[in-house]
Amino acid sequence: QVQLVESGGGLVQPGGSLRLSCAASRSISSIYAMGWYRQAPGKERELVATFTRGYITNYADSVKGRFTLSRDNAKNTVYLEMKSLKPEDTAVYYCNAKVTIMMALNDYWGQGTQVTVSS
Repeated sequence: QVQLVESGGGLVQPGGSLRLSCAASRSISSIYAMGWYRQAPGKERELVATFTRGYITNYADSVKGRFTLSRDNAKNTVYLEMKSLKPEDTAVYYCNAKVTIMMALNDYWGQGTQVTVSS
């Protein structure tokens, strides 16, 4: 199992920046995949950016070039640096970890952090 605690959300103007943090309760170096998803009102949860197997990084097309995913294994923390934010980035952002248990992937989620982009 793993517990995930997010921080760093808030209100920002269009064009602004925010950094989200996700602290895990265990070493992240052995976690199969870890990253961020988001859910806007009335929409389904969608992938934003994830690491897979520690080194394969995937970004949603809508955030490529603006968001950067990084990690600090010593702190068991994953970060999402968000720049040039747009109103359509407004959503609850969730940290996700996919952990292999008995040869099956199990999903773990943080509580979510609100990001609002508005003038």
